[in-house]
This record gives sequence, structure tokens and C-alpha cells, in this order.
Amino acid sequence: MNGAEALVQSMINQGIQYCFGIPGAKVDQLFEALEYCPDERAPKLIVTRHEQDAVFMAAAIGRLTGKPGVAMVTSGPGVSNLATGLLTATTEGDPVIALGGQVPQDDINRATHQAARNTDILRDVTKSSVEIHDANNASEVFTNAYQTAMAPKQGATFISLPQNVLAEEVTRPVLQPLGKVDHGRAGKATLNAITERIQTAKRPVILAGMRASAPANTQAIRDLIQKYALPVVETFQGAGVVSKDLVDHYFGRIGLFKNQLGDSILRDSDLVLTVGYDPVEYEPRNWHNDDTPIINIDDVQTELSNDFQPVIDTQTSVAKTLESITDALPNQPEFPADTLAELNRLRSEYEKIDEENYRQYEQAGDQERLNPLNLLEVVQNNVTEDTPITVDIGSHYIWMARYFKSYQPRTLLFSDGMQTLGVSLPWAIAASLVRPNQKIVSVSGDGGFLFSGQELETAVRLNSNIVQLIWNDSHYDMVRFQEIAKYGKDSGVDFNNINYAEIANGYGATGIRVNNLNEFEDAFKKAMKTDGPVVIDIPVDYSNNIKLKTSKLL
Repeated sequence: MNGAEALVQSMINQGIQYCFGIPGAKVDQLFEALEYCPDERAPKLIVTRHEQDAVFMAAAIGRLTGKPGVAMVTSGPGVSNLATGLLTATTEGDPVIALGGQVPQDDINRATHQAARNTDILRDVTKSSVEIHDANNASEVFTNAYQTAMAPKQGATFISLPQNVLAEEVTRPVLQPLGKVDHGRAGKATLNAITERIQTAKRPVILAGMRASAPANTQAIRDLIQKYALPVVETFQGAGVVSKDLVDHYFGRIGLFKNQLGDSILRDSDLVLTVGYDPVEYEPRNWHNDDTPIINIDDVQTELSNDFQPVIDTQTSVAKTLESITDALPNQPEFPADTLAELNRLRSEYEKIDEENYRQYEQAGDQERLNPLNLLEVVQNNVTEDTPITVDIGSHYIWMARYFKSYQPRTLLFSDGMQTLGVSLPWAIAASLVRPNQKIVSVSGDGGFLFSGQELETAVRLNSNIVQLIWNDSHYDMVRFQEIAKYGKDSGVDFNNINYAEIANGYGATGIRVNNLNEFEDAFKKAMKTDGPVVIDIPVDYSNNIKLKTSKLL
């Protein structure tokens, strides 16, 4: 066994299912070892068209399965191209292991082709960044990187692989599969203090964040609010925590602009239970009133600030702690009458704003340029609760986050921490691997799509069952409408109108360009039944987007 084969065996032992990447001379021995591994449990190798997209795909595997995906790239620019993907994964809590080629060790300090200080380049965007110096350490380094990627807060790790180390003989055995880590539950005194505060509060609310969407944590929240009625506000990455049968407990999603129902619910609260919440999702200064006590239920160390200082802070198993809280609370499946009246009043007021600002723009089916809410309605009516939907960054992201209904966790995927352009198509490709019997919907703007649109070739090669929607307005509109709101004019946001349907056809996908709502509805229904990737190019009307920022009731 050589260093490359030891790494592959380590992947097998830790249950890695997929490796994404692009080969090169410094790392080709690892690709050879993986491609021709005789063990049927070896991860599937998927060649991508850009290293950044390889990380996006690996991160989506991490978010959807809870176990890291692996990205493998060559030296020099192959490694440096990992940075944005690794930063996104680390910020947004997605476990990833990246493996990057390096020149032979005796060339590292020379001005040699593709020599770079890999670990220094990627240290600030990962949880750990290390280089293997001896093939006998390969399995130990990989397994520790796996453990670090999985530990709360989950994120990305990087391993630099000198070419000669991959070829060296390994005489030590590889590490065996790791066992599960038990983070336990909060202690009795802490649980008593939490339940006492919940019962004495008049307006308690749950703020469900990114880690609330882990399956066990979501179920624990649902069990809690079913027994003891509490309103729930979701972050964008917490979408789907509240199930359809508990929708009366759902009071919207918060993010970006402080003008949503959830913002008002949090403002009026006298106790906030943050569950799996990360400040990077929506800064506490946007939603926290100074006098409102916070109970933080999470499994990571809290990032304290003047705006976020919990009176009770647990760093234990979220699910187990919530289960204990539920057991200790009395049965109160309905909101108290006065609480319900106030919650309903606020819900009604915000529904009126939405009606006045947006529903008046509902359009006839033959009208050119489609209103965002009409687009969402067509999609909503033609997908199921468990249809994975990946969302890129752009104005469409705000519409989807606020108005698209999601009742299952991690089926509506956002880049909320970094707001990274180009994630949706790579994420959708990864989702199609994890859920091969489902149709995946990917939503992009025309600006963001071109950040990773080359992966259409990957989708065609894999025959990924993806419907890629492109909201086309020939602008970076999420920037544009905010510039107009601030300065009364825009700059640097215009580009040419492109026929994405023709591009899709050139890649071998099915490309459709629609001209009105009726055509879009027909095209989307057809696409959901079509085998392989389909791209629908949609002319979108963003003329009222400025109201996403300016309309509010607080």
C-alpha cells in the first residue's frame, strides 16, 4: 500500500461516498488509486469542470447526508481555486474534506512549477489546514481531518499532499471507522432554569437556525411545540423546521432586511430560545432587543457580542436537551388566548402588506416578463414536500426565502452565511446523487448561473435529474435595487441578455426559453417529467424588488 491507497482506504473506513474534483500531475496517483480501487465500497469519483464547484458539490453532500463529501484537486491554481468553496462550507456549517496536490517535498521551497504554500493559503477558510510529511501518517491525518470536519460547528478541512508522499510505501495499518460522539444533554439545574423561564414568559419564541435543521434537532423542536405551543421563526438555513401539520406555529423567516413578520415577533418577545442559531445567518443586532433574555441551545461554543449574551447557554446535544425540556414542560398544545390574538394580529398585518405590495401585480398568463410570486406559485404547485430545491444568490433568493413554503428540513437550500454566487447548480448535482429517484429543482439568476454554468456538462454526463430555472433580467439585480434604494441610481450591474436555452442545448441538456406565464407553467410541468437536466430561461419582472427592502411593519 502506498500513501494514495492508504487515503482511499481511509475514505472507505469512514464511509465517504463521493469524491469530486479535477486531476493533475501532482495528484494523479490518488485519482488512479480511487478509480481502480477493487473495493466496491470505494467512493464514487466525479470529475467536475472547476475546483470551486467540486467543493460546492462536496459541501452539499455534507449538508444533505451529515457526512463529508471530498474534493480532490491538483497543485497550484487547483488548490487556490478551492478557497471560496471552503470558506462557504466553513461559514455555513457544511462538513467537507479537501485534498490538494503539492510538489515533491524537496521542491516546496524552490521557485518550482505550481509550488505554493498550500496550508497557508487555505488556513483562514478552513477548520484545519495541514500537510502530510510521511505516508505512514496519511490515514491518521485524514481521519483527524474527518473528525474535525464533523465536530460542531461542522465545516471544511484541508490536507496538502506532496507528490512523493502519495507514492511512498505505507507500513502502518489505516485507522478504523470512528464511533459516534455523544455530546450528552444539559444538566438538571440548567434544564430546570430553562423550563421555569419558558413557563413564566408571556411571549416566548423559538428562533430556529442552521443547526436546527439537522434531522434529530428538527424532530425535537416539532415534539416540543406540539406539546407546549411556542411560535417559531426560522432563519433561511432553518427553512423547513416547522412541518405542515404544525404550520400555525410558524411565523416566517428572517434574513437580510429587518421588515418581516419574524422580526416583529422577536421584537415583541420577552424570551428568545435560539436553537442551532449562528450569528452569521442574521446578525443579533438586527433582531435582538437589549432587554430580551436569550436562552441559547446549541452544540457549539457561542460567539458572544454586545447583542448576543445568553442568560443560559448550553453546549450539549441540541436534540437531547430539547427532549428533556419537552419532558419537563406541562401539556399546553394551544397558545394562550391573549398570545394567540396578538400573534394573529401581527400575521394579519403582514399579510396585508404582502397583498398590497405584491399581489396587485399578479398577471395574465400571456403577459411578458413574469412576476416573482407567479413563478413561485407555479413551482410550489408542482413539487412535493420532499423535493430538494437549491437556491443561488440574487433577488430570486429573497423571494424564495420569504415566500416559498417548505415543510421538511434541508430541502430548501440557501447560502446564507457567505451568500456565494454559483452554488445552486453544483448543489443540485450533488442532491441528484443522494436522491436519484427525485427531480431536483435549481433556481438561479442569470448573473449567478454563469459562475458555475459549465457544470451543465457534468450534469449531462451524470444524467442528473435537474430542472434548472434561470430568472433572466440582464442585471445583478440584488445589487441593483439596493443601490437604487441607497443612492437613487445604480452602477456596475448591467450585462447582455443571453439565450440560456441555446447554451443548455449546446451542452446536451434540454433547453427551453419561455415568453409568458402560461408557457412557463407548461414548460415546468414538462421538465419535471423529463429525464436528465432541463434548463428553463425565464424573463422576470423585478420592477417591484425595491419593496423587498423598503416595505415593513415593525
